[in-house]
Amino acid sequence: MAIQGSCLCTAVTFSVTDNFTHFFICHCTHCQKNTGSAFAANLFIHKNAVTWLSGEDKVCHYQLPSTRHVRSFCATCGSAVPNTKSDDNMALIPAGSLNSAPTRQPDAHIFTSSACLWEQSLDSITAFEQFPGEQP
Repeated sequence: MAIQGSCLCTAVTFSVTDNFTHFFICHCTHCQKNTGSAFAANLFIHKNAVTWLSGEDKVCHYQLPSTRHVRSFCATCGSAVPNTKSDDNMALIPAGSLNSAPTRQPDAHIFTSSACLWEQSLDSITAFEQFPGEQP
């Protein structure tokens, strides 16, 4: 089964088979800076499983010098999109770029020694289904 995905502005669209080899929640400092959040949720699959539907020419890449860390993003909106430029045959798919949930559940949290201290208290804070104060 294939899952479609896109960037925020939909200039870049893609399809990927729902046959991921790994699904990691990464707490490393590179992913924190990359996402502007506490972690990144990344799926991994063979490069050949990714089909660009539109906007492949709008995909930009940034490799952090002296590391394996590569960020692929839409040149128009800056959203994370699949990285198919790795040296091996694997592609990294940002889970948030998918239009529907994959069947694979996360395998593990990785680089937890870099996890933000405030993550430990997230289960105990108030939760809202939408922005607080807005009517459904």
